[in-house]
Amino acid sequence: MNPEEAIIKILEEKANFVCTLPCDKMKGLFGLVYKRLRYVPLTREEEGVGICAGAYLAGARPAMLIQSSGVGNTINALCSLTKFYEMPLPLLISWRGVYKEPIEAQKCMGKYLPRLFDALDIPYTTIEGKEDIPLIGDVLDNAYDNSVIHGILLSPKTWEGSMVRYTGSVRRKIPKAKCKSMNVKPKFRRYEIIQHIAPYLRGKVVVSNLGVPSKEVYNILDQDSNFYMLGSMGMASPIGLGISLNTEKEVFVIEGDGSLLMNPGTLSTVSAMKPRNLTIIAIDNGVYGSTGNQPTGTSECVDLACLASSMGIKKIFKAGDEKELKEVFNNLGDGPNFIHVVALPGNATVPNIPLSPLEIKKRVMRVLG
Repeated sequence: MNPEEAIIKILEEKANFVCTLPCDKMKGLFGLVYKRLRYVPLTREEEGVGICAGAYLAGARPAMLIQSSGVGNTINALCSLTKFYEMPLPLLISWRGVYKEPIEAQKCMGKYLPRLFDALDIPYTTIEGKEDIPLIGDVLDNAYDNSVIHGILLSPKTWEGSMVRYTGSVRRKIPKAKCKSMNVKPKFRRYEIIQHIAPYLRGKVVVSNLGVPSKEVYNILDQDSNFYMLGSMGMASPIGLGISLNTEKEVFVIEGDGSLLMNPGTLSTVSAMKPRNLTIIAIDNGVYGSTGNQPTGTSECVDLACLASSMGIKKIFKAGDEKELKEVFNNLGDGPNFIHVVALPGNATVPNIPLSPLEIKKRVMRVLG
């Protein structure tokens, strides 16, 4: 049996949702993934951590297939999201830079990756050749049974002699973004906006951006179906996407302009996956509100509605006052929906959320279970 076939059989048995960002050394395996597994193609490895977290909250058994050079893009999310909330995540990593590596730039991360995992207390298993492939099943069991991250370092030696070939076909279609952004004026701060939209969020799954936004949501509308982010800036929309792809329930993400600009590529992933039950509410006050109101790109040059349009999202709305908000929410249909809400800067004075990360996770999983 070819190594790619052996690994895909393990994944079919153990996992049911994978996020991918390909590597030349594993292109044969990726070809089988595309044919036989439920997968989400990523724009950046970090968003995959968020998507997998959301998928797990909704009951899936996620895994990621990435290249070793991309692990560096995941570090904060792995620590402040996956480890922090004690979620499982097997990482199948094409381990570049250590075996017959022709690209010099791959060698640094390849060399230090095991030590990096050691420093982060993330267990890892090395697959040096075909004979080690059965270990992957044990690793997946360990990750799911114990809610841990586990790295699987796949040496290029694993694929030597394989007869699997990937013959992908490219269907190039030039999309035409149609930005219908309106000029609306902000009237409320974020807290007041959340008050106005709270009736539409009641009983729904809500992923709330980290920092003050989550505190404000908790103060206004605490419910078991709210996933409060306590860290991992930029992960709100990826988490919401992961949940929406694994549940029939309506999912709302309360985003911020700073957070969204940190991982804008996720909007293209949302567009590609087309979740009908997902609505992103981008509350845009033009500043990093939780850190002292430093300006973001939307304060001068970025229109988030046009950004979403350029990423392929079709259903885009814009609002600034109570009347506009009511009109938007009363006319929401199937998603993905993107609501750009312009806001005034400023935070409400609200207490910290008195819930541990595990309590937050367990409440949401009970609702989604």
